[in-house]
Amino acid sequence: MARTLMRYDPFLGTLSVQNEVDRLIDSLYGCYPGDGSETSWMPVLDVEETKESLIVRAELPGMKKEDIKVSLVGDTLTITGERRHEAEQKDRTFHRIERSFGRFVRTMILPSDVKADKVAAAYKDGVLELTLPKADEAKVKEIAIQ
Repeated sequence: MARTLMRYDPFLGTLSVQNEVDRLIDSLYGCYPGDGSETSWMPVLDVEETKESLIVRAELPGMKKEDIKVSLVGDTLTITGERRHEAEQKDRTFHRIERSFGRFVRTMILPSDVKADKVAAAYKDGVLELTLPKADEAKVKEIAIQ
């Protein structure tokens, strides 16, 4: 009988552990991805930092901008909304429904102070883009060495 020598990988089981933790949290909050029921879901976010501002992009496919709310309190940004399921029709048969529907709340602490009165929001092609100009105190200042 031949034996194969495998290199030890300390992170080998971490992905399956993460999946189990995700399933546990989902079961506690009633979110079962892929069952087609009205469940909670969270859009994915990208946060980019430039010299002048923070740019937050959220994927919100299939939503109308009227169904999305953005708020900023101090350094906490909150995006909320609801993606509604199409009304069920008697003459249609679904074999699979994997898209998630329902309300979501996504909150994050911003990595730097911003000018709340200068925040701009745009929604195009299912992507919400927020431009949050940094407060003057948060901008990097270069100091010349004499």
